[in-house]
Amino acid sequence: MKAQSKAQQKAAGAALAAKRGEAKVGDLQGASKEMYDTMSESELDEMASTKREDLPDSKDD
Repeated sequence: MKAQSKAQQKAAGAALAAKRGEAKVGDLQGASKEMYDTMSESELDEMASTKREDLPDSKDD
């Protein structure tokens, strides 16, 4: 799944870093913590690798 906003892409990157042991899990908050708990490393990698150029800053609900 591709990220739908810059904020979502950034949160996925933080969660992915924690999954890989490059960042502390305890430092995660909000969406990145939820993503860490519910998504696989490959799902996070796909979302974090989304190009940011054409994404909105945040997703409207």
